[in-house]
Amino acid sequence: MKHFTALFSALDESNKTNDKLDALQDYFVKANEKDAIWAVALLCGKRPKRLVKTSLLRQWAAEKAQIPFWLFEEAYHITGDLAETIAKVLPETEEIKSEISLHWVIHKLISLSHQDESIKRNFVEDMWHKLNIEARFVFNKILTGGFRVGVSDSLVHKALSKVFSLEQSAIASALTGNWLPENSNLTLLLTQNVQDLSKPYPFCLAHPLDADFEQTFHPNDWFAEYKWDGIRAQLIKRQDSYYLWSRGEEIINEVFPELKTITESIIGDAVFDGEIVVRKEGEILSFNALQNRLGRKSVSKKILADMPAFFIAYDILEYNQKDLRRAPLQDRRKLLEEIVQPNVFISCSELLPFENLEDLKALREHASIHKAEGLMLKNKTESYPVGRKKGVWWKWKIDPMAVDAVLIYAQRGHGRRANLYSDYTFAVWNDKHELVSFAKAYSGLSDEEMRQTDAWIKKNTLERFGPVCSVKPELVFEIAFEGINESKRHKSGIAVRFPRISRWRMDKKPEQANTLQDLKLLLT
Repeated sequence: MKHFTALFSALDESNKTNDKLDALQDYFVKANEKDAIWAVALLCGKRPKRLVKTSLLRQWAAEKAQIPFWLFEEAYHITGDLAETIAKVLPETEEIKSEISLHWVIHKLISLSHQDESIKRNFVEDMWHKLNIEARFVFNKILTGGFRVGVSDSLVHKALSKVFSLEQSAIASALTGNWLPENSNLTLLLTQNVQDLSKPYPFCLAHPLDADFEQTFHPNDWFAEYKWDGIRAQLIKRQDSYYLWSRGEEIINEVFPELKTITESIIGDAVFDGEIVVRKEGEILSFNALQNRLGRKSVSKKILADMPAFFIAYDILEYNQKDLRRAPLQDRRKLLEEIVQPNVFISCSELLPFENLEDLKALREHASIHKAEGLMLKNKTESYPVGRKKGVWWKWKIDPMAVDAVLIYAQRGHGRRANLYSDYTFAVWNDKHELVSFAKAYSGLSDEEMRQTDAWIKKNTLERFGPVCSVKPELVFEIAFEGINESKRHKSGIAVRFPRISRWRMDKKPEQANTLQDLKLLLT
């Protein structure tokens, strides 16, 4: 834990990419194999399942620190980070014992997953006693699952590529898919060439359209497709086995069982990249319909009938065991169209005709009519890279919807925003001239605007509910969002996607904010 804690601190304290890269390389050179693979897993999102509910951790920490629970909660609200709060309220401990290794701690946590609460508590409290504040903080991060340290997967891949003298793309491929840290050795995982029929490829990702794109645009260089509001996925058929992977590297076969029938119409083995949407009677439904399919262990006949899944294939990455990613997109696309026979569960993405930039702008402007988020522009001559490579894929989304809304609740943030009210709830007027909440937003204000808003909130608080407070309904903000749907779970009857603050409307009074009826008109 000592060495991994030092790595975590180095990554957390620096904003410089090169410093983080140096820290990662130094760690992987010095760490033993068992610790190194768990470090990769933690940094890249493969964390062990949460051992203990955070409510219990808060209770245990307050009792261990011999302070009232309300005082612990107040400290937590001010700190904004549970792992840090626990680390600091407990009595200080001497220097961390060197024999406590990262892999031993995590294996112990895994082994306790089905044990009684008392056994779990004894282990957690024993670790709190043995670790110093810094290591205790990292241990708590592992416990709570909130392991974010400002390091991208690609930076970890880059560090490993330098340490192991391998291509970064090879590292990314090795770390993609269903590998388990507790059953793996880092060197073998990165260097062995064992065939795994289920293994997906690292996804190619798009950049938002660059402002300079128009200056270098040549129509013959690009394919244009609609950008669908679905779930990115790879559909794999190898040796009569079928796997459906999400971009989050989860196998989702059980969530969309009807898509397995696609493999019956495919001659040979293939790996497709595409988008899962809900399509009924030839019409693509909103993301809200797709959401009803997610997170289910089993799918009923009614859901299969009411919200049938559909796979829009826009690339082929492998065919009959041959990796095609280095081939130009135009060649991959030709093969894709030869292999995919459209049916009720699959089709190739539509290539949109255009002759110039004005045509593309018109297609983008009318994309919402087709239930699309905008356009995807893909360079015909490029290969299929790992991650985001500028100039290969561009996403050109339509302008978001927006309404003016009134701030009615605020909550303290987390991390560096722990002492600021930075999480806001917004409302619009209903037909009874009452404010009805419809969205929460956490981003969009500059640091200075957030400080100004925080100061105003502290002077205009009406009531407090733990970390949340209600405020005088006086401030108006423009709230932008990507989509809108009816929702029975919300009092307003409306749910919006990706809400954020687009500007502070200091020029408007609260009575000039939009109404619930205005929002409902956006549904059509």
